[in-house]
Amino acid sequence: MTSTVPNAVEHTDAQQPPITMFGPDFPYAYDDFLAHPAGLGQVPATEHGTEVAIIGGGLSGIVAAYELMKMGLRPVVYEADQLGGRLRTVGFDGCDADLNCELGAMRFPPSSTALQHYIDLVGLTTRPFPNPLAEATPSTVVDLKGETHYARTIDDLPQVYRDVADAWNKCLDEGADFSDMNRAMRERDVPRIREIWAKLVEKLDNQTFYGFLCDSEAFKSFRHREIFGQVGFGTGGWDTDFPNSILEILRVVYTEADDHHRGIVGGSQQLPLRLWEREPEKIVHWPYGTSLKSLHADGEPRPAVTRLHRTAGNRITVTDAGGDIRTYRAAIFTAQSWMLLSKIDCDDSLFPIDHWTAIERTHYMESSKLFVPVDRPFWLDKDEETGRDVMSMTLTDRMTRGTYLLDDGPDKPAVICLSYTWCDDSLKWLPLSANERMEVMLKSLGEIYPNVDIRKHIIGNPVTVSWENEPYFMGAFKANLPGHYRYQRRLFTHFMQDRLPVDKRGIFLAGDDISWTAGWAEGAVQTALNAVWGVMHHLGGATDATNPGPGDVYDEIAPVELPED
Repeated sequence: MTSTVPNAVEHTDAQQPPITMFGPDFPYAYDDFLAHPAGLGQVPATEHGTEVAIIGGGLSGIVAAYELMKMGLRPVVYEADQLGGRLRTVGFDGCDADLNCELGAMRFPPSSTALQHYIDLVGLTTRPFPNPLAEATPSTVVDLKGETHYARTIDDLPQVYRDVADAWNKCLDEGADFSDMNRAMRERDVPRIREIWAKLVEKLDNQTFYGFLCDSEAFKSFRHREIFGQVGFGTGGWDTDFPNSILEILRVVYTEADDHHRGIVGGSQQLPLRLWEREPEKIVHWPYGTSLKSLHADGEPRPAVTRLHRTAGNRITVTDAGGDIRTYRAAIFTAQSWMLLSKIDCDDSLFPIDHWTAIERTHYMESSKLFVPVDRPFWLDKDEETGRDVMSMTLTDRMTRGTYLLDDGPDKPAVICLSYTWCDDSLKWLPLSANERMEVMLKSLGEIYPNVDIRKHIIGNPVTVSWENEPYFMGAFKANLPGHYRYQRRLFTHFMQDRLPVDKRGIFLAGDDISWTAGWAEGAVQTALNAVWGVMHHLGGATDATNPGPGDVYDEIAPVELPED
């Protein structure tokens, strides 16, 4: 069992097909699209070598650039900071180069099947991530209101935690048809998925996560709701999501996005970096040995974009921080969408007004982490009196909220994520330096583990991030508020540009905040593939008849459309 409070249905039948994060809003099998021998499509030979601007060198931008390069186009990647975006792996000054931490994405569910395609493609390996009560986690401590409980499974926790688990199970089945949707997702029964989801979108679009709990008879107890907010399911507490739309949470539980997580050995930033350097075996137009790196001067992306505007012939003209001005027939924007409102000087004519409204209304979650390197995984030492691990993966209502213990073997240096927090909990850290944050965290953890001297094991300076304070991000990830479904639909479906006026075509939105599964790298990959299809179609290309792309089947599986009046 991987969850502190488990999902509604525990699947033990090995014959059941795995969930894939392909719905329920747009149940398209991106993993099948990627695996098909016919490839993703082709453009006319007259378009070979055509430049396409890719704005943002995160995972979505690099995936889009890689696939367009394979079609014979010439991606021109612009990146304001560093390749990888929120796949950001950093080391510790003065420590072994192999010792690193993940400031952004650090855990990935098996249901991220399109993401896994690229992980396998570049030869990366994964291993289980030590979430609360996960099989790979030696032990978990839940510390609420000064009471500390040590557990290896949920059965080791007091009865009230199992009561909360039961309440969540009942709440999901009674209020969100969880069992029926789970079955439909596993069977890839698209008509049934759409039937269930259409009713739920209409019913729940205006409902918060917390309101959904309160409406359930199973969660009539405030104490149960409070405990659930602190320890949650899968990765831990979810009370920071309580104001968000319940539809966001249902997407997570339906696709098992919060279960059975794995981390990338050596760090997640390797994925976009390896794709940047990869020389695909099957490539059109370009000679064998071509890579994204080789198509860029000095092997580096272009600098930050400072202006975007439309010019004659419905072209997209890009000005970068170096003063260079280039004009393109097509562009893909994968950076954080608020950049279009602040850092980049944009023409209103880039997008229809309704899309601008959706961009402006996008709601982002704050998020902070702090890591320290330690001499060894001392937490596996045993307490002489109790026989328990001296320290555990920790969920608490104290300032740290979530503490993760990461090691690469018993005799090697290791890493502690002293704190991983979101929203208001993240903002509490914002005024503090890394060292000030560490001191507060050590004090909090010292109250939970009074006999453990964490400080004596620290071998380097702390590393921290507050994504809301990062100038090219201004937040960690999108999370829709109630009533935002229509906005998200506009952004996600933007790649279907035959439906747009001619003078609003040619620039495509992508990235995890454009997806239905924001905060997950899978969403970055899926929207990149949507944009690739959009650019290919825009330039007169098409997919193979045996492997229709997301735009080819759009009318069959288009997201539910709610009335505007």
